[in-house]
Amino acid sequence: MTLTAILVMLGIGLVAGWLASFIVGGHGLVTYLISGVVGAFVGPVLLSLLGIDLSIGGPLITQILVSAIGAIVVVLVARLVAR
Repeated sequence: MTLTAILVMLGIGLVAGWLASFIVGGHGLVTYLISGVVGAFVGPVLLSLLGIDLSIGGPLITQILVSAIGAIVVVLVARLVAR
């Protein structure tokens, strides 16, 4: 994986985590980044298992949206486990 690909992935994760924070709350740059990057892996798998294909706008917008959905799921599951 190139440095550029890693930086793009982190950027998408940061935006996705930030968007997810509006839905489930949260704070802090590190929290946004972690939940967004993990969500970037969880989102596509989850939507694939559910048979949902989100193709909205371009591929970057779609990836951010799918990652944000994954980040929301990650945060909610983490909160359930932490209880």
